[in-house]
Amino acid sequence: MKIRAISDLHLANTVNREGLQSLPVCKNDWLIVAGDIGERFDYVRFAFDVLTEKFAKVFWVPGNHDLWAMADAGDAPRLAGQQRYEALVQCARDHGIVTPEDPYETWDGPGGPCTVAPLFLLYDYSFRPDHVEREQVVKWAREERAVCADELYLNPVPWESRDAWCAQRCALTEERLAALPDDVKTILVNHYPLRRDLIRIPRAPRFAPWCGTTRTEDWHIRFNAKVVISGHLHTRRTDWRDGTRFEEVSLGYPHQWDASRGIVSYLRDILPG
Repeated sequence: MKIRAISDLHLANTVNREGLQSLPVCKNDWLIVAGDIGERFDYVRFAFDVLTEKFAKVFWVPGNHDLWAMADAGDAPRLAGQQRYEALVQCARDHGIVTPEDPYETWDGPGGPCTVAPLFLLYDYSFRPDHVEREQVVKWAREERAVCADELYLNPVPWESRDAWCAQRCALTEERLAALPDDVKTILVNHYPLRRDLIRIPRAPRFAPWCGTTRTEDWHIRFNAKVVISGHLHTRRTDWRDGTRFEEVSLGYPHQWDASRGIVSYLRDILPG
């Protein structure tokens, strides 16, 4: 019995969809999916159909690609912002999948007890150098060709900005986590890293503003995290901060993983660890 995790399945790619289908049945295990299944609802439904057949319980948080509203996305009606997020949550619930809007679940298996907390926090461009003003951050990133496609496709409606949506999500989530008993160990799951010092993207060093918020830098301490799970960066790795294990669990695009090994070899063991 294990808790396992993966993110950034990017199922627009045929190789990734075939890899997902080839996963073995792991009916004693829980699986955490930390965002970026794909840009279309049919990719999301495909993933949910496959994964709920193979794992005892599935958790999901949205990534930025899941929230994109694209003209050719095949969604009818076309949904954006909060409405898109709510539709994704409903799709997950229809499959029996735990979302950031649902009660937290506690793992009592090996390595437990531990409460799994799926989070949806977004980012607010605060992962930027001190000398760069918020209004100049996109221009600063463009100087090294590091602009995120979210600027075109991630519509924050009805919030006035992605920053404002992030602030709302952080306040809501902070209140929920603070209500947990002090002695409860947690697994915090977010698409974006909770700490700026975990961002190492040599290919795009100025991509950091689209990677999280400084509001969460100490959440692993405040909310008694045993493990923190994230994706987004496509840089699979394990880090430790203050006795907490941080796992970046991305699969990535076809050139970023070896299909001959199968996706099963890219599932990260979270507990017992």
